[in-house]
Amino acid sequence: MSTTPRELPRALRPFATGQYRLLATALVLSLLGTGVWIVAVVWQVIELGGTPVDLSIVATGGSIGLVLAVLLGGVAADRIPQKRILTTVETVKALSMAAMAVLALTGTIEVWHMAVVSLLLGVADGFFYPAYSAWLPALLPADDLLAANGIEGVLRPSLMQAAGPALASAAIAILSPGLGFAIVAVTQGLGAIVLALMRTTAVRREADAEPSHPLVAVWVDVRDGVRYMFRTRWLLATLLYSALLVLAIMGPIEVLLPFAVRDQTGGGAGAFALALAAFGVGGALGSLAVASMRLPRRYLTLMIAAWGVGCAPLAIIGLTDQLWLMIVALFTCGVLFSGATVIWGTLLQRRVPPEMLGRVSSLDFFVSLALMPISMAIAGPVGEIIGIPVAFLAAGLIPVVLATLTLLIARLGPDELAHPLTDTDVVASTDTGPIVTGPGAASGRQLPVDEEHPDSRP
Repeated sequence: MSTTPRELPRALRPFATGQYRLLATALVLSLLGTGVWIVAVVWQVIELGGTPVDLSIVATGGSIGLVLAVLLGGVAADRIPQKRILTTVETVKALSMAAMAVLALTGTIEVWHMAVVSLLLGVADGFFYPAYSAWLPALLPADDLLAANGIEGVLRPSLMQAAGPALASAAIAILSPGLGFAIVAVTQGLGAIVLALMRTTAVRREADAEPSHPLVAVWVDVRDGVRYMFRTRWLLATLLYSALLVLAIMGPIEVLLPFAVRDQTGGGAGAFALALAAFGVGGALGSLAVASMRLPRRYLTLMIAAWGVGCAPLAIIGLTDQLWLMIVALFTCGVLFSGATVIWGTLLQRRVPPEMLGRVSSLDFFVSLALMPISMAIAGPVGEIIGIPVAFLAAGLIPVVLATLTLLIARLGPDELAHPLTDTDVVASTDTGPIVTGPGAASGRQLPVDEEHPDSRP
């Protein structure tokens, strides 16, 4: 006897949709490859006798590529079928990694090769994430989006911080980083094949009334996305809050944490890896927990509060010399932070009109990323001036203050009550299957009209 979607645990219901199973498989392959790349490229730089500056150059290439491409990626996701974007991205990554593998295995690879490929991968990610976010609502019923985002929240740390690095370490031990690059090429190539097997869904926006020059069209799309962001209070308030949140916490976590582990606990690289793993495991479990629940009625309030309170345990890192307490603090931070992020991804997919979702997703990525380099640049000097313990104390307390001010000033409570996102947004229909309501009502706009769920078509 077959299992119906409603008989599955809530966190697994997206897997009842065949198209989502294919998309999830491609995501697994992509994230696994990314995890292998993160470790393989570091060891390739080291084997070449590179310095931390060389590694910084390679890493910066990826950040620059992402920043340059993400807004264009949002425009593309709202104009081009998302399947084509994702398939192209994975194909480009596979070919790039194949070239890297050949260079590494023949002993002709240089640092600038890796910097260029890192830049290319950053550009690819700038197109991947907006397209992925915009495609999910076209493949799944609305009440399965929370679970789907939770599944991604589980897969990302599990594959990028655990399975991928472990596979890369094995490849390096067996042969060299070049074998790691070859593995990445295979995973990305398989991901492209899986995506090619999926059905192409129509872009969920009306065609432009009058064709215009491509550059003009891109400018208009970006302008409209920015205008939508500024006139949508809940969106603007959350993005501004998240940008300041990133400024407060990313520098301490990325730059100061290894020194806190070393200086306060006497731990080495293994202790630091254990601390990072605690954050990743907490994130995976938090994402799984939220994926197993219904979207909360007070979704904005709980999301903002979870981000703020979830960062509060960072203060413990500045107050303790016990590694186990740091691990508990980072685990708790990971649970609440990732759980809230799952709600955020679902919120965008439920309340942003489909014709705007790619651009808004890219703006979300762009705004969140904008202050990250600044946070990491100032973390070191600030840590030297006020001390690492005080820096972590600030990283734990500032987000709580920011969350409180955001909820009070933006008045998000009345907004979430006026726009409920409950499972009643999905209603049963005729024998053609479920009808998924678009986010028009929740966003305060009439568009789009109700859409037939892709898997219900004969």
